[in-house]
Amino acid sequence: RIQILFEVFSMVNNKENDFPPLKNDLIIRAAYGEVVEKVPVWVMRQAGRYMQQYRDIRKEHDFFTICQSPEIACEVTLQPIKEFDLDAAIIFSDILVIPQALGMSVEMKAGVGPVFNDPLRSVEDIDKLDKDVDVKSKLDYVFKAISLTRHKLNGKVPLIGFSGAPWTLMAYMIEGGGSKTQSKAKNWLYSFPDESRKLLGLLTTVISKYLVEQVAAGAQLLQVFESTAEYLGPDLFDEFCIPCLKDIAQNVKDGIRQRGLKDVPMIVFPKGAYHSLSKLSYCGYEVVGLDWTVDPNIARDFVHITVQGNLDPCALYAPKDDLVAMTTRMVQQFGVRNYIANLGHGIYPDMDPEKVRVFVDTVHNVSAEIMKKGDAFNQLYT
Repeated sequence: RIQILFEVFSMVNNKENDFPPLKNDLIIRAAYGEVVEKVPVWVMRQAGRYMQQYRDIRKEHDFFTICQSPEIACEVTLQPIKEFDLDAAIIFSDILVIPQALGMSVEMKAGVGPVFNDPLRSVEDIDKLDKDVDVKSKLDYVFKAISLTRHKLNGKVPLIGFSGAPWTLMAYMIEGGGSKTQSKAKNWLYSFPDESRKLLGLLTTVISKYLVEQVAAGAQLLQVFESTAEYLGPDLFDEFCIPCLKDIAQNVKDGIRQRGLKDVPMIVFPKGAYHSLSKLSYCGYEVVGLDWTVDPNIARDFVHITVQGNLDPCALYAPKDDLVAMTTRMVQQFGVRNYIANLGHGIYPDMDPEKVRVFVDTVHNVSAEIMKKGDAFNQLYT
């Protein structure tokens, strides 16, 4: 009787049974290091400003209204999937929905980017945050968008959920927006290390809950964006980022299993943290994302799990033939095992969508040809 009750509980809590069967699992198999027929590819910020379809929607709705409207967020998420032969969709949202859920006001201002109306100016301001936030309720619009998108995808490709990492969110919350130095946030790390850990701990807890709820809603992979890692040297990164990233991976995996949900691969993208690649591969993630400054050969020497990346986004400005050559070289350098192709950061708003097509098709064509030829080095590269 206990076993039957457990099975019923698992069925009720696992929405996976309600979604259409997955037809393309390339990226999931690659994340777990399994053999694939060709290298899977997706593009960070693939749903967004470089597409005319998105710009048309943006004329009618402000940024966070799109994020907070499940039907519109779903529509935007699907736009690049309809246009290109991508191997994954990523839910249209923003990393700053977490500070919003904690009670902070964030606006997306044209030509400026995200702006916090009242950033954290002193360590005492931490107490203004909603430490007992009900993540499931506050960010319900994200989870609804994920579930709706899973159905609309009809199993064509997996859906990626995501969050910003603690340090990246902390930096935004203190700086009040983008920064070329992150000096205010770094000041906290040096001057108020205990209070910084308190804030990072709060963010770690909320992020972990947020990611578990995304899986419950239907996300099939997760990416954690440590986008401002580049502003920290190895000592600060090891002290303030690595522990949080480890805790998130463990918390999420534990939370998923406790809910009776299916395990999903997790990707960590630490932009600029080339100095800690080896340590990052032992943080509990299945994939380490690489920015465009990392040499593929060096990455393979230091990362023992699947890697993702890392063409320079600006390479998409190049003529078609040059883009094909650079993409081909990237695939050849990484090999076709334990590899997910992507840009080394998000695509820029002024890029030609046709260059995305060239990039995606080249990854598929080159990697499939390598597999067809049976290149032992590339097939067995782990």
